Amino acid sequence: MKQSDTEELCRCGKESETIQHISAACEQLAATEYVKRHYGLAKIIHQKLAEAAELIEDKSPYYKYTTANVLENENFQPYWNRSILTDKTTPFNRPDIIFMNNKTKNTFLMDIAVPNTHNLAKTITDQQNKYQELANEICAMWKQKAAQMIPIVISSTGVIP
Repeated sequence: MKQSDTEELCRCGKESETIQHISAACEQLAATEYVKRHYGLAKIIHQKLAEAAELIEDKSPYYKYTTANVLENENFQPYWNRSILTDKTTPFNRPDIIFMNNKTKNTFLMDIAVPNTHNLAKTITDQQNKYQELANEICAMWKQKAAQMIPIVISSTGVIP
């Protein structure tokens, strides 16, 4: 992204143009490129869950897959990027994927993040804390045995905790 060899700052003008900054910290890239990367990863996970639950038959390549907001059969219900209305107002009510197992009465809340490598542990803790209240509300409202938050965190350089 450098405009010339003599410049040390990124185009955003706030940080040095380093791999860490370009891959996960540049404000100019956050609104477009980081969002594309985030949803690309979320779509792959959604597709694999839908295939495993036998909710889709089309085995299209991940880059051609189009998510459906709601899929369901008698055993499973995955929700894609939907706000959950609860009896009690919860500040965070829109995880990337919600996967309900109707047989076992278990719900899994999945939120995807792609932070810098040095932020992995903090990101996982933040995600778990952020959605705990929603998990409690889902158990009560939907009569689930358990609702579990599953943070899916892969660093921008591919490190997996």
